[in-house]
Amino acid sequence: MSFRVRLFAALFASCLFLAGAVAAEAPKSNVPAESAKPAQKTVWSFQTRTDKSAVGYKVGEPVVFTVELLADGKPADKGVKVAWERNGDDGVTETGEAESGAPFLVTTKGTAPGFIRLTVKALNPDGSPVMNGKRPVALTSGAACDIDKIAVAPEPADFDAFWNRQKERVNAVPLKELERVPVKVGTPGVVCYDVKVAAPGGKPMSGYLCMPEGAKAKSLPLTVVYFGYGVYPIGKNDGMAKDRIVLSVNAHGFLNGRPKEYYENLRNGELKGYAFSEQENADPETTYFNGMMLRLIRSLEYARSLPEWNGKDLTVMGHSQGGMQAGFAAGLDPHVTKAILNQPWMCDNGGAAMGHLRGGWHIKPTPALMYYDTIYQMRRFKGEVELMAGLGDYVCPPFGMTAIYNEAKGPKKITYTQSVGHNGNPRGEKIVLEKR
Repeated sequence: MSFRVRLFAALFASCLFLAGAVAAEAPKSNVPAESAKPAQKTVWSFQTRTDKSAVGYKVGEPVVFTVELLADGKPADKGVKVAWERNGDDGVTETGEAESGAPFLVTTKGTAPGFIRLTVKALNPDGSPVMNGKRPVALTSGAACDIDKIAVAPEPADFDAFWNRQKERVNAVPLKELERVPVKVGTPGVVCYDVKVAAPGGKPMSGYLCMPEGAKAKSLPLTVVYFGYGVYPIGKNDGMAKDRIVLSVNAHGFLNGRPKEYYENLRNGELKGYAFSEQENADPETTYFNGMMLRLIRSLEYARSLPEWNGKDLTVMGHSQGGMQAGFAAGLDPHVTKAILNQPWMCDNGGAAMGHLRGGWHIKPTPALMYYDTIYQMRRFKGEVELMAGLGDYVCPPFGMTAIYNEAKGPKKITYTQSVGHNGNPRGEKIVLEKR
């Protein structure tokens, strides 16, 4: 398995929002109960496509979505009502209805640079949602107009001064490995350690360090992996470490490899709803993200201190909250050479006030959180950037990834996937933009 394949496997394994496919509830049979056979459950789905590249439209140009309801992967019969809603970064909302049995068109246009979101839902005759098990049958897709002209809110004037102070706080705590405990892994020829390193804020930098057994000094590239939102045991990523050092960092400084009750207690107690406190988010040094980023700065210092690192190749990567952390790592440490951000969180924090789209799960913006915008950190990075964006993702809207791509100074690549939500599962057409 190539490093790229292992890398993307690790990215998707770190995702918090996992997708589950479940079958739809079957309609009641009219056959008498004594002779009835178990009804075959139908799995419903939508497919959506655009009449040209989904991110290639101009303002004012017709944007045409073709939508079809499928039953068990085939065109559904007539009779199922479909409701659709179009909204966008331009503030325009449109709604309509259609019926299954044939593809139907939704034609709209963008009135300002940005993204258009189309949500479709299958409805029963009484207006209730058609279900796949416990999930409503729905799909969110997207398109975009003049993506090279989108704008974000201004960053704080003292952004660099603030982060220089945070680096000074980390430097005030001596770089010291507190613990290195060997742990078993399933990859032959790879060794792994549970490590803890001193950091400011009362909690250590905590993670797993993997590398080829018997690695020589200055012989290996280095990859640092960060993880998505939540409280759970992180992966070791030993499968990636056949030809490199891999440091997998937990965001919270807690213990690794503990029984599930340990993480459940944290999830329901100390770390319940972390980062969402309006009181904490009133000050950039009291927000939960502050301690996370202090440990992040230390994780990079520690990784660069490893004698096996070749001193030149340093990749950071992650999904969602992990993508946010990878973006901060790239902006804060000039030694980083490549940043791989899969649907990164906390982009375009000032966008809500500008009318930019977002979903229901997001942190209420505050002036303090403007210091924690992934876009602002990434504009300081000069290395190679690789981005993944879902055109159906409004936990981490594609607007933020696009802004990062637009501002990237070095080699850059972004992959948009049609109808993909935050779970990252492959759905529709992929659109790749790249500059070298």
